[in-house]
Amino acid sequence: MADEIMVQELMKRMPKAFIPEAAKGVNAVIQYKLTGAEAGEWVVTIRDGACTVETGTVENQSMTLMADSQDYKDIISGKLDAMAAFMQQKVKLTGNLNLALALTKYFKLR
Repeated sequence: MADEIMVQELMKRMPKAFIPEAAKGVNAVIQYKLTGAEAGEWVVTIRDGACTVETGTVENQSMTLMADSQDYKDIISGKLDAMAAFMQQKVKLTGNLNLALALTKYFKLR
C-alpha cells in the first residue's frame, strides 16, 4: 500500500502522540527491536512527563519489545490486536510486562 506509514516515521511521531498525564510518575526505558522489511532498533524513554525516541540500543532497559516491523505497524494502525499478537508470539516482550500493558494508555494511537 503506497500510503502506508513507515516505521521510522511512526517512531519519530511517538513524542507528539505521548500523553504526559497518563504516564505521570513513569520512569521507563523501552528497547524496540524490529525485524523484517523495516528492521531497526530504537530506544524510547519516558521520564519526567516527557517521551524521547532515539535510534540504537541501551543496556539497562525496563522492557524490550521485539516484533516484525509489519506486525508492529499493524498493531499501531489497529489492524492487529496487541494482545492477540503477543499470544501468537508475533510480539515478544522481556522485562517489565506491566509496562507493556500500560503503554497503549501513554500514547494516542489513532
